[in-house]
Amino acid sequence: MLKFPYNILLGSQSPRRRELMKLLDIPYTAISLNADESFPNDLVAEEIAEYLAEKKSLMYSLKPNELLITADTIVWIDNQVLNKPANSQEAIAMLKRLSGKAHYVYTGVCIRTLLHKFVFSDATKVYFNSLSDKEIEYYVSRYEPYDKAGGYGVQEWIGAVAISKIEGSYFNVMGLPVHLVYQHLKFFENA
Repeated sequence: MLKFPYNILLGSQSPRRRELMKLLDIPYTAISLNADESFPNDLVAEEIAEYLAEKKSLMYSLKPNELLITADTIVWIDNQVLNKPANSQEAIAMLKRLSGKAHYVYTGVCIRTLLHKFVFSDATKVYFNSLSDKEIEYYVSRYEPYDKAGGYGVQEWIGAVAISKIEGSYFNVMGLPVHLVYQHLKFFENA
């Protein structure tokens, strides 16, 4: 639908983000960017997600005809960030913490050309049912959610059985607020 004077790049290794970009019917090329995910201690919530999305973007040297999209998703609960678990013990601990509570998912996005840069985020409130230790251990052993913020994927088994309500974008919880990406990309159609 939209046509651009740019080659669009998605700087992400996430298969979910690549899948979500396809929903927009905009041709793009996926590239891998390896950025460390450290951030200043004084950042909170969406500030962390936006900082990391921009940090990833700035790792890549753009050519004049390129537009780069990068993103980072975090889970925020009790004024603390839950990033990706390093192992099954961390994933289990995260899910126990989320069990029976509401939390926020923030995805920060950076869209950048040589002349323009937009950094923005979306927030979704997710409500979890209480989960038993057995359910948590089943999910972690079966789905190995080590590449997912908060240790879970909304599109997997745990999303079907544990999430009772979502306020905001489902796609944001998957890792990319495609509705906002699309709105921001409109700027570049004639830029």
